[in-house]
Amino acid sequence: MPQVDRNRLLDRFLRYVQVDTTADDRSTSYPSSEGQLELGRLVRDELRAFGLDNARQDEWGLVWASIPGSDEGGPAIALNAHFDTSPETTGAGVKPQIIESYAGGDIVLPGDASKIITVDANPELEALHGKTLITTDGTTLLGADDKAGIAIIVETLNWLVEHPGHVRCPVRVVFTCDEEIGRGVEHLDVRQLEAAAAYTLDGPGANQIDIETFSADLAVVTIDGINIHPSIAKGRMVNAIRGAGFFLAQLPNDRLSPETTDERQGFLHPYQMEGGVDQTTIRILLREFDTDRLQEHAALLEKIAVRTEQAFPGMKVDVDVKPQYRNLGDGLAREPRAVQYAVAAHQRLDRDPDLSIIRGGTDGSLMTEKGLPTPNLASGQHTPHSPLEWACLDEMVAAVEVLIELVRVWAEDPAQDAVQLAD
Repeated sequence: MPQVDRNRLLDRFLRYVQVDTTADDRSTSYPSSEGQLELGRLVRDELRAFGLDNARQDEWGLVWASIPGSDEGGPAIALNAHFDTSPETTGAGVKPQIIESYAGGDIVLPGDASKIITVDANPELEALHGKTLITTDGTTLLGADDKAGIAIIVETLNWLVEHPGHVRCPVRVVFTCDEEIGRGVEHLDVRQLEAAAAYTLDGPGANQIDIETFSADLAVVTIDGINIHPSIAKGRMVNAIRGAGFFLAQLPNDRLSPETTDERQGFLHPYQMEGGVDQTTIRILLREFDTDRLQEHAALLEKIAVRTEQAFPGMKVDVDVKPQYRNLGDGLAREPRAVQYAVAAHQRLDRDPDLSIIRGGTDGSLMTEKGLPTPNLASGQHTPHSPLEWACLDEMVAAVEVLIELVRVWAEDPAQDAVQLAD
C-alpha cells in the first residue's frame, strides 16, 4: 500500500477551498469568475514547485501538466477535475472546520446553528467513525466539489515524482473551469491529451466508479406578453408572469420532478424564473438516462406552450431546447479498459468497487462524447452545492491510493496505442 502524506493532502485541500471560484452562469467570459484563474495559478505553481516544469495555464484558464511513464510504458491516461464551485451557494469566505476522529452523531455547524449535518440525511457517516471530516461553518459551501478532486490529483502527481521507480503509464492532467454551469470542456480539445482513457475525480465517498450519467438538455421558455399601465389594462394587458405561472402549473407534480424521482427516473426541473409583465423566462433542466426520452420531455413542453397561448390570447411562448451533455455510458463501450482497469486497481488494493450511476453529469460526460472515454472516480465529497457540504480526508487518501495503483495497471497493458478519436 503506498504511503500517502495525508497532512500534505489536507493542507492542499484547505488552501484550495479558501479561494472563491464560484461559477457565474450570467457571465459571457470564460472562465466566468476571476477566482478560477487565481486557483489555476496556485495549482500551476505547486506543480512546478515539485518538479513538473511543463505545468502551464492556457489562455482559457485551463491548467495542463504531464508526467512521463516508466520504462514499462503503457498507453497514456488523463486525469481531470474542475476549479469552479456551484453558484447555488456562495463559495466566498469559506471557513473549513476539521473534525479529527469523528465520534459519530449529528454535526452542528458553528457559523449557523440551524445548519446541521444529520446522520439521518447522511447515513454514510455511520461508517466513518474515527475518520477525519472537513465541513463548512454553515454559511458557505465547502467546495469539495471539486477541489477534493484537484487536491487528490496534485497529491498523486507529487507522490509519483517522489517515487520515480514506481511502475506507471504516462499521465496527462488537465484542470478545467466552469463545469458547474455546463461549460467545462468548451475550450478543451481532448486530442491534445493523447490518452487512451481519462478519469474525472468528481464523485462521492470512496471506491465508487461512475459509469453512467444523465443525458441532459436545457430548455429556455420565453413568454412574451403585452404590458400597459394597469389603470387602463382591461382587455389590453397580457401578463407574462401569469402565463409563466400557468405554464409551470401544467408540469406534472407527482412525477417527472427531482422531488418525486430517484434511481434511473428522469425529470423536468424548472430552476430559474425572471422577468416581468412584458416578458418572463423560465429555465428548465431536462434529465434522462435514456437519451431518446429527452425528446418526449421537449414535446411535453411544446404542448404546454400551446396550451398557455390558448389560455392567454395574444401571448407568445417559445421553447428553445439545447443539448448539454449525454450519458457517459453511451461512449464507454468504445474503450472497455477505462472501467476494467479502474476495477482492477481497486481490487489490487483489496477494495470492492461500486459501479454506479450519477443523477447528474461531469466533464467526463462531454469528454466521452468527444471521443475520450472518461469514467468518474470517488473523491470523498458529500452533500455538494450546499452549506451542509462535507468531505472525508480518509476517503481522499484512498482516492490517491487508487490513482497510484491505476497508473500501474495501465503501465502493464500490452497495447501501447491511444484510442483514435472521432472527428
